[in-house]
Amino acid sequence: MTARDLIPIAVLTILAALLPLVVTSSPVLNFLVFMLIVALGAQGWNILGGFGGQFSFGHAAFFGTGAYVTAILQLRYGVNAWAGLMLATVAGAVVGWVIGFLSFRSGLRGSYFALVTLAFAEVFRILANAASFTGGAAGLLIKLDVRPANLQFADRTVFYWLVLAFVVAVLLLTRWIQRSRFGAQLVAVRENEDAAKALGVNSLRVKLRAIALSGGVTALSGCLYAQYFLYIDANIAYGSWISVELLLAPIIGGVGTVFGPVVGALTLHGLGEVAKQFAGRIPGIDLIVFGGVLVLAVAFARGGILGLLERLRDRSRRMVTRGPKEVSHAGR
Repeated sequence: MTARDLIPIAVLTILAALLPLVVTSSPVLNFLVFMLIVALGAQGWNILGGFGGQFSFGHAAFFGTGAYVTAILQLRYGVNAWAGLMLATVAGAVVGWVIGFLSFRSGLRGSYFALVTLAFAEVFRILANAASFTGGAAGLLIKLDVRPANLQFADRTVFYWLVLAFVVAVLLLTRWIQRSRFGAQLVAVRENEDAAKALGVNSLRVKLRAIALSGGVTALSGCLYAQYFLYIDANIAYGSWISVELLLAPIIGGVGTVFGPVVGALTLHGLGEVAKQFAGRIPGIDLIVFGGVLVLAVAFARGGILGLLERLRDRSRRMVTRGPKEVSHAGR
């Protein structure tokens, strides 16, 4: 990576870090924390689905694993919350590797792989709903004990900065993937796996590394969700809602890009909150908005918001250099 690669991430970090100093409203801060948690998980999906081309419909399997592992370690075994966070991240990576090994070794691709991940998430949801050590249908309530050692802070802003730090770290990881040999191999597998194999790329190893990274990052977002809201049950941790959110954010923002998941999460949840303000607390109004935005993105901006902005920028440049009539004629 070069210094030029880091400038956009540094600018975003500074602006986002200063935001709580301007906006002190608790609802807005809650919105920002939740949006960042979704963006973090969506970045995990983006590593596998965006760069690797392995679309998953069941990233709830990793999100729920992170949430449950940290909560169970803390409640049942008294493990420090920070240690629980690291172990939950590792557990998500291991679950990702196992699902990937079973799927990719069997030659599953495309919609078959997507359905297998969905099936794993559903199985985990049923098991978590039935097992006693996960709290069954009642779920798990993490005790309120405001201490930094418990990842609980008297000021919500501190937790916001903590989540932001993880988001920035994963942005740097994603930028490294984009510029690295591993990233090039991942894109090669995405574009044409058979051709990549012919060039000597070990596609199984590349995909396993990607799904382990993806699972670990998504589990980290689930862990932060549990520590912030202090409650989880099977429908929250392994529910289809989180798989859909983690899938939509990169598609809306720009799949296979570094900032796409962040832009997508901010857009989706921002529009969802605006819809709630105008339409009232109608159940599911945010999902209607999500569906509408997805239809618009697929119809008019297949590269997501970032892709659309890039096309508009290129068009503006051509208009400056060639004139508006010539550009308009060329675009027909």
